Amino acid sequence: QVQLVESGGGLVQTGGSLRLSCTASGRTSSMLAMGWFRQAPGKEREFVAARGWNPYSTWTNYAGSVRGRFTISRDNAKNTVTLQMNSLKPEDTAVYYCAATDASGRWSMSDSYGYWGQGTQVTVSS
Repeated sequence: QVQLVESGGGLVQTGGSLRLSCTASGRTSSMLAMGWFRQAPGKEREFVAARGWNPYSTWTNYAGSVRGRFTISRDNAKNTVTLQMNSLKPEDTAVYYCAATDASGRWSMSDSYGYWGQGTQVTVSS
């Protein structure tokens, strides 16, 4: 089992920045990838970003709507993956979830992930 704990959400104005963190514990040695998803009110959960869990892994994947504004990275010493969000827009408002998987799959699909955090609210005011 893997446990995920998120932190870092909040309220920010348009153009501002926020940094989300997701700390993993438990059987992290079996993890292959970690991703971030978000869900806005009345909308389906959507992919934001993903990266390999292995400390030497360099691959990342971003949704088109956040590419160039968001950066996913890993803090090897802390078993933490962060999502740096810059140039935030009101349409980025959502509950953000981190997710982890120990199986190969399509990293942009929520069904590929078996472990989920509790979610953290991000609100961008106009």
